[in-house]
Amino acid sequence: MKTIGFIGVGIMGKPMARNLMKRGFSLRVFARMEAKAADLVAEGAVFCPTIGQCVQGCDAVITMVGFPKDVEEVYFGAGNIFDSAASGTYLIDMTTTSPTLAERIYVEGKKRGFPVLDAPVTGGDTGAINGTLSILAGGDEDDFKSCRPLFEAMGTNINYQGKAGSGQHAKMANQIMIAGALSGVCEALAYAKAKGLDLDVFLRSVATGAAGSAQLNAFGGKIVCGDYRPGFYIKHFIKDMTLAKSEAEGEGLHLDMLSQVLANYEALAAEDGANGELGTQGLIKYYQK
Repeated sequence: MKTIGFIGVGIMGKPMARNLMKRGFSLRVFARMEAKAADLVAEGAVFCPTIGQCVQGCDAVITMVGFPKDVEEVYFGAGNIFDSAASGTYLIDMTTTSPTLAERIYVEGKKRGFPVLDAPVTGGDTGAINGTLSILAGGDEDDFKSCRPLFEAMGTNINYQGKAGSGQHAKMANQIMIAGALSGVCEALAYAKAKGLDLDVFLRSVATGAAGSAQLNAFGGKIVCGDYRPGFYIKHFIKDMTLAKSEAEGEGLHLDMLSQVLANYEALAAEDGANGELGTQGLIKYYQK
């Protein structure tokens, strides 16, 4: 593979696209606002004003957009990928989206002669920038193997999860774990503050003990400093947890911790719409009311 079409250059997508170029792939990019891709263009990417132009002549197309409705639009809306790409082009959706939608894209791709993978990622903007993302792939295993050089440009922990939709199911489980861990960090810091502890000393004291976690390491210091800049938006985490809750309930699972953390985030977002634009560590604000 040499030429890649990349759709969606936000907080995660842009560094992922940049890392593909660093590995020598030729990149064609599409974004709704051309200015979002200006720095990538300056580094050698080709901006395309339509999805159709972006995907033509590509060996693979990667989508990294915001919400399931955005995924549906780029694959099934006007001027969509299926209608514009050449049969045989690898189609890889790396957005965190509905497993059901991932399966629908796979089925449609099979009908039209496209190999399709769902390959959401975890690791936040830091992982995207450093090329150390964990990549969770679903689809046909032979297609996964063919696309591995692309994944290796963007991540270091790359695993085939199973049939179409399995990558998204793995990501749902990942988000459930994050919900509990990050909520625990926020509640612990709220308690420590209420009891008059020095929060910096407290963080140093527990970081390497049994309570240590990736969420504590990534966000404990930011929470103490009041740094709510997004590596991953609250609005997107609400989307992910809502999808996970729906999928769980469809299996008769009632995940109480997930439901409570989702409710807390939703209350925070309802209180002030701007809260949805904060990083996920902004959950601490729920405990500061």
